[in-house]
Amino acid sequence: MRKTQKMTITAIIAAVTTVSSSLVYIPVGFAKIFPIQHFANLLSAVLLGPGYAVAQAFISSLLRNLLGTGSIFAFPGSMIGAFLAAYIFTKTNKLIFAAAGEVIGTGILGALACYPIAVFLLGQEATLFGFIPAFTLSSFAGAFFGYVLLKALQKNKAWGGIIHENSINHRRL
Repeated sequence: MRKTQKMTITAIIAAVTTVSSSLVYIPVGFAKIFPIQHFANLLSAVLLGPGYAVAQAFISSLLRNLLGTGSIFAFPGSMIGAFLAAYIFTKTNKLIFAAAGEVIGTGILGALACYPIAVFLLGQEATLFGFIPAFTLSSFAGAFFGYVLLKALQKNKAWGGIIHENSINHRRL
């Protein structure tokens, strides 16, 4: 896939994610849980690769914050999850591992990365593991739906030329 196509798909996924953020979110304390972001992270991780997945997560988080439908916690959670999902998929070419990477990256690592933001930047009282249940639940829901969609695309051979070219299927031995 050409760079222009990847940038276009990244922008479309970020736009759809941003628009839908005003429709579907779950407020949990001072964070807003957004399963559609994790769905988008998994799609961009598998279809576009690590760089574009992180870019999509950053653009979506930035736009959601500018529009008032997101929180500062969207940045570390979504970007770490998108990167880990894409990296794992690039190495294994297994959708289930990419979905697990999204859940671990966002639900655990991203939640832990939010702790210093809550305490030092926002001055909020937060427990170290306070974000983990909410982030894990949100990322699991989004990754599950992303996995189902990607599995259907894979089964029907609908993704032909749009799979990330650095995955195992495209390596020359």
